[in-house]
Amino acid sequence: MRRLGLLLMLLVWCNSFYAQERTQDFNFNWKFTLVEDTKTPTNLPLDDTKWRDVRLPHDWSVEASFSEDLDGATGYLPGGVGIYQKHFDAPTDAESKNVFVLFDGVYNNATFWLNGKLLGENPYGYSPTYFDLTEVLKTDGTKNILTVHVDHSRYVDSRWYTGSGIYRHVKLITVDKLHIPIWGTFVTTPEVSTEVATVQIQTKIKNGYSKNQNVTLITKIIDNEGKTVTLQEKETKIGSGKEIEVLQSLQVANPKLWDTENPNLYKVITNVSVKGKVIDTYTTPFGIRSLLFDKDKGFFLNGKPTYVKGVCLHHDAGLVGAAVPKGVWERRLQILKEGGVNAIRTSHNPFSEEFLDLCDEMGFLVQNEIFDEMDNPKDKQHNMNEKSVQYITRGYTEHFQKWGESDLKRTMLRDRNHPSVFQWSIGNEIEWTYEGYKHVSGLWDPEVKGGYWNKIPHLTKEEMIARYNALPDRKFKLAETAKRLSKWVKEMDQTRPVTANLTSLASGYADALDVVGFSYQTNQYHWSKKNYPNKLFTGTENSGGWQDWNSIIENPMVFSMFMWTGIDYMGEATNKWPQKGWDGDLLDFAGFKKQGWYYFKSIWVNKPHVSIGTTPLEGSGFESDSLSGKAVASSKKVLNWNNSKANMHWNYKPGELVVVEVPTNNHVVELFLNNRSLGSRSLSDNPDRILRWVVPFEAGTLTARAGFEGQEVESVLKTTSAAVAIKLSVDKTTLNSDGYDVAHIIAQLVDKDGLEVKTENAELTFNVDGNVKVLGVDNGSKDNIQDFQSNKIITSKGKALLLVQALKHKTGKINIKAKAANLKSNLVVIQVE
Repeated sequence: MRRLGLLLMLLVWCNSFYAQERTQDFNFNWKFTLVEDTKTPTNLPLDDTKWRDVRLPHDWSVEASFSEDLDGATGYLPGGVGIYQKHFDAPTDAESKNVFVLFDGVYNNATFWLNGKLLGENPYGYSPTYFDLTEVLKTDGTKNILTVHVDHSRYVDSRWYTGSGIYRHVKLITVDKLHIPIWGTFVTTPEVSTEVATVQIQTKIKNGYSKNQNVTLITKIIDNEGKTVTLQEKETKIGSGKEIEVLQSLQVANPKLWDTENPNLYKVITNVSVKGKVIDTYTTPFGIRSLLFDKDKGFFLNGKPTYVKGVCLHHDAGLVGAAVPKGVWERRLQILKEGGVNAIRTSHNPFSEEFLDLCDEMGFLVQNEIFDEMDNPKDKQHNMNEKSVQYITRGYTEHFQKWGESDLKRTMLRDRNHPSVFQWSIGNEIEWTYEGYKHVSGLWDPEVKGGYWNKIPHLTKEEMIARYNALPDRKFKLAETAKRLSKWVKEMDQTRPVTANLTSLASGYADALDVVGFSYQTNQYHWSKKNYPNKLFTGTENSGGWQDWNSIIENPMVFSMFMWTGIDYMGEATNKWPQKGWDGDLLDFAGFKKQGWYYFKSIWVNKPHVSIGTTPLEGSGFESDSLSGKAVASSKKVLNWNNSKANMHWNYKPGELVVVEVPTNNHVVELFLNNRSLGSRSLSDNPDRILRWVVPFEAGTLTARAGFEGQEVESVLKTTSAAVAIKLSVDKTTLNSDGYDVAHIIAQLVDKDGLEVKTENAELTFNVDGNVKVLGVDNGSKDNIQDFQSNKIITSKGKALLLVQALKHKTGKINIKAKAANLKSNLVVIQVE
């Protein structure tokens, strides 16, 4: 026992030592410049004495000003060509080590050199990649220079904002010549119960020595309190220059399971030991959980039927563009979580490793989507099959045939240990890029009125097949491409299903999928089940109305809804200037709550809820019933798409007719204006679960009240007077001086009674005193085209956001105030430690 105890202590010490030695933060002290042409640089390394100093992650597009002369598909911001260089010393004892550099994401068409020697390239801006520096690294005490050329001159190569540059983290990895490769472990939990779980670990070991090696692989599992729960040793032999895979199976008694409410995490600590000396240590976070997808009953997480309450997200985050600090995602995800969201679809590309880490820690299921284009290009400016060929819109299709398998497998190697990842999506709305496929589905036939959304096919299954078989021969067939992609996924991971986001079953695409994900086709579920009884169908992109969620409640087999979208994003705004992005449902560009957040909280959170939104009757899509005072929808479409644009104030013209909306999960709600009852409304009379009154505006207090005695809930809106002050609040009063930690300072105009004024705006200037970096400002509006990188902003709805970031090793007190004409501000103090 004493020997085992000493061994465990030694392992803990070795793990700490090697965790620091193996991976080095490589984000600091880079040089950067923009260049005018796309020519690949020569005579490397380059003279960078006049270049800017930057710290990664870095997105140069978001630093620019919005311009109507640019393209709305990518948010009216530029691309261009940039070059990065980093001067660094070789790691200690590098001549006897293997040294790698790992890039989590560079957008895009990136080429890499070390000391002028070509390392390689990576065209796809969303896939991680790494390079072996060992043979090129200088170990004579002179500086090494890493050069990265990024060609994003095709700046409209996507249908949304992409960002430009080394916009994700970079790491330098130094290991012994006998080591576990990058992404060298795969942890699965094939048997899970509350009593015991089997943890299976596949570990690759590479021997770079000229001699065979006898190795002891020592693997332990620790829980989230740092306690060792099980340990196993295994002896093996590795030939010179060979790589082997070792399979281990360990038992964990009374496991703490990972789910969306209790995201318990474990770590596998793997030590490679030779003759009692630990040579390499590799840490793999994971969660113990089981996934089951049933074609008739839906989805089960750890044996429990689970509804997937999802949102689609793009990878940008307002003022920081695509270089999103962890704290920004953490704040946004926490707000989504409070609104009932438990799942994220990464639309339409892999997100960062750091994002998935947060989803693991916070309890989000993730549908990990890989591609938006495959064999054929999409029209980036009009969201359909390509209409014209332009240099600036050349996208991933140019690289898919050569790079598709590599990009998919590198992404999966990085991501497959994340318990949050529960599905692999190989593609998004790919069908229409293949000639004739729209015709095959019948959803775009002239006789289909009102667009293809949520339509029961007017063709029979046999008629669709006949249309498909009548297509002329063509170079690429989606069914064949999808089967190839699905095969690649299964080669990497058979523990999660393959899915995709599609609109019809006509092309054979669905035959390659384990779960068929529909895009805006809730009415197809029953038709599809009747015609394809052995398939599992679900929603992967939905409009965000009650109809979509009700389709799941009434059909448990469907199990998921992914609302488009959870947070506003830049792009998909061609010819919409000054609107720079997509106006989604729950949170705006600054991460501020919209009325839609309250709506979905009333549906997804099992607690009594009532909230109030208001909108002028004129232009609302509703009419007033003069007898009852009810709001009557002018069409079903008004009820089927969540009206997230409702105001959250009670300030209108005297007598103006206003639609008062009350999202609730209470059966009956009574509305009061200045303590005078305006009557009650019932959910039974409102199929979209929003109760509505048409009310002539009268200044004062609007109150919605519901609930039984002792369980009452209410929401209140009050008419505000003129703004007299700026109220500052902050989400963190202490920051870590690590160069990454961020604080969100929210400025809100208030009146003399301290009520939030949402109908006035003012130009604010933030004064920031102390050692901190101002990342920028935003007001959350889709029409905000003010520069992000500033300390000045005109508010929207009386509100604005300032984002600051700690500097590395810079401590002290940060004092922040805002000023505007005739408005006073309180002081916010942040301590950086």
